[in-house]
Amino acid sequence: MTAHWNAQWREQILPTLADETWDLIVIGGGISGAGIVREAARRGWRCLLLEQRDFAWGTSSRSSKMVHGGLRYIAKGQWRLTRDSVRERQRLLDEAPGLVEPMSFMMPHYRGGFPGPRVMGGLLSVYDALAGRRNHGFHDAQQLRFLAPGVKENGLLGGSCFVDALTDDARLVMRVLHEARADGAVVINGVRVKQLLREGGRVCGVQVEDGEGGTTLQLRSAVLAVATGAWAERLRPAEAAKQLRPLRGSHLLLPGWRLPVAQAFTFLHARDRRPVFVFPWEGATVVGTTDLDHREDLDHSARISSAELDYLLAACQQQFPGAEIGVDDVLSTWSGVRPVVGSATGAQQGEPSNETREHVLWQEPGCVTLAGGKLTTFRPQAIEVLKACAVMLGRSFVDDGAPVFAAVPPLPIPGLSASQWRRLAGRHGRDLPRLAKLLGELGPETVGATDTLWAELAFACEAEMILHLDDLLLRRTRLGLLLPRGGEDYLPAIRTLCQPRLAWDDERWHAETQRYRSLWLRDHGLPQITS
Repeated sequence: MTAHWNAQWREQILPTLADETWDLIVIGGGISGAGIVREAARRGWRCLLLEQRDFAWGTSSRSSKMVHGGLRYIAKGQWRLTRDSVRERQRLLDEAPGLVEPMSFMMPHYRGGFPGPRVMGGLLSVYDALAGRRNHGFHDAQQLRFLAPGVKENGLLGGSCFVDALTDDARLVMRVLHEARADGAVVINGVRVKQLLREGGRVCGVQVEDGEGGTTLQLRSAVLAVATGAWAERLRPAEAAKQLRPLRGSHLLLPGWRLPVAQAFTFLHARDRRPVFVFPWEGATVVGTTDLDHREDLDHSARISSAELDYLLAACQQQFPGAEIGVDDVLSTWSGVRPVVGSATGAQQGEPSNETREHVLWQEPGCVTLAGGKLTTFRPQAIEVLKACAVMLGRSFVDDGAPVFAAVPPLPIPGLSASQWRRLAGRHGRDLPRLAKLLGELGPETVGATDTLWAELAFACEAEMILHLDDLLLRRTRLGLLLPRGGEDYLPAIRTLCQPRLAWDDERWHAETQRYRSLWLRDHGLPQITS
């Protein structure tokens, strides 16, 4: 693994990619592609990952941030998916503390409402049985008022509590990619696959275009894995049936002081009886999510609509009426497109929330495409893809259950609290020693009221393949979501620290800030409300 994973390294290595015949090329730099390249690299495969925009640019930075078993899947009879999910959730909690953290969830119950405490208790007992541990309980109305001041009280019976987990999804992707690179994988963003190359009826490589410089290359590989999420059908043969149903999930981020919650709340929205969540994340409060057919161009970032904004604000009013949350309280928004494999097409499609989150593999000689799936189960999904690839390579492949993440050795860092150390170790793993050196240079100061350290910005610029300013502020860190107006007031200080490390001249910095402001307003601000 090279010490500097940045634009200068990228410029040097791009022309050499065509000199290799790769065992595996992975297309897609979200959590699915990251999981595949990580599992292949640690087995010694010569592998290359290509991402057309930025790592975690799509759904993998715009999810609901939950690492969970999917309680509602039990009610739909999806036992295997729930079992695999709760097992992988526990694996991630054990392997990546500080990045994946347990979170208590509470579902309030009201007189005449469904599900009631008994039904919910039964579902949670099954949930715990699949996980192999008891993690649920019940609080009566008096206890719940103490635990959750401000919750709607009219008809309150109490609340069922259980445990799942939360993460920073984009940092999870980066941590997995760093592990893959440590085992020899080559990982590059800003490279678009234009078409698959075929010889004798078999996929043998890809034609790619450098999104930064425009150079076109032909790259050869023994096998190809496509993990492009909602874009998975684009590289399939033209005659292949369309099976993906892109579904949009939108979220609001509120200042933590405006709607303070110590745990996650889940409840059914009064309009459509869909589950909605309100939970603490990175010092702020998330409200989500919607579940709608996404009919816009996938090449444009998904964004929240006025109807979705109204829906999520209504959810706040329903469950926390005294808070009086309104449009002016919204700090930022994000929308992700879930790559769901549809159960039907056209007029036969049912409600979006009724679609399964199971994944499927599409195969042709020399190529395996992963369609659908969940963030939580990225590892077993990767194993399934690589087993199919191994057959095409004539290799044996077994799931040895080895850790995804290398253990982080104890490394005292002066000036950090225990919780700060845990957070940094979880997000940066084996790169913690290098980050510690930057902390010694820059100190442990945070950016505004966030938990993000200035040293993390410096590290990202030096060693996390930043091509554009939004890569830094929306994915390597989440400052663009957590700070008012996308961090506008902090841009001068960010420039002082980051511009030299990115080797951008003044003209480039100005262009990047203008691009970032426009992008933030369009994709993470409030929708235009038409009367």
